[in-house]
Amino acid sequence: MSSGSIPQTDGPATMRLEGVGVTLGDNQILRGINLNISAGQTLVVIGESGCGKSVFLKLLIGLVKATEGRILFQDQDLKLLSENRLMKLRLKYGYLFQSGALFDSLSVEENVAFPMRQQGIHSETSIRHRICESLEDVGLPPSLWTRMPSDLSGGQRKRVGLARALVMQPAIMLYDEPTTGLDPIMTGVINDLILKVARSRPVTSVVITHELRTLATVADRVLMLRPLPRLEPWEPQVAFEGTPSELRQCGLPVVRSFLGGHGIAEITAGSDSSTPDLTHQAEHSHE
Repeated sequence: MSSGSIPQTDGPATMRLEGVGVTLGDNQILRGINLNISAGQTLVVIGESGCGKSVFLKLLIGLVKATEGRILFQDQDLKLLSENRLMKLRLKYGYLFQSGALFDSLSVEENVAFPMRQQGIHSETSIRHRICESLEDVGLPPSLWTRMPSDLSGGQRKRVGLARALVMQPAIMLYDEPTTGLDPIMTGVINDLILKVARSRPVTSVVITHELRTLATVADRVLMLRPLPRLEPWEPQVAFEGTPSELRQCGLPVVRSFLGGHGIAEITAGSDSSTPDLTHQAEHSHE
């Protein structure tokens, strides 16, 4: 495969990180990250504030460049792509922002249609079909489709953001703190939607979260990062990488301290009115 070609993906994408590090200015954010993300897998990334979770997500889509190592999408090194080719590659990604990031001046339908119109899809029949399919997939009733974002609840805005991310049928979905600011009931709804997307569509997913219930509901694998300022140069930044079951059994003090003593098996989606917040627990683990 030439360095300028865009890999064709008829299904979920694979990604691989080899010795990846990121330095922004004088600050090293990520160091020595080695990871395989398998096709169709849902990877959940956890860790204290400042550990580089958001930078990690931006790395995967090429918004931040690795200063060390390489990142491969379908065995192609992102560093070798021109900006034009990288822009085309990003069409294979869906991205759900923390806030939903809807356009205030566009209705729900127009927000979801926006990526298609931007990519030159002119058939109104095709656009309409994809709008309906995506909004139905996220459980948003037709009575809300003509409303403006200001008329929606936080959970409804998240659903519209997810529908917009899915409308281009991405090979990989990136979720940036998808349940932030939501009440426990809506948190459970969004978690179930992430799980539904992973099971019903040919997509690979990466989820950044600080909530145990999200992890327990959607994760196939878990990556736990540590903030580099807390580490000695010889200490690995990756504190844990494995399955949720392996995380539950992990006896490493840094992992147990971060999780605050809660086993994942104790957290079941929708069963508790309180959702354990990993960031809150991490803050107390260092007091």
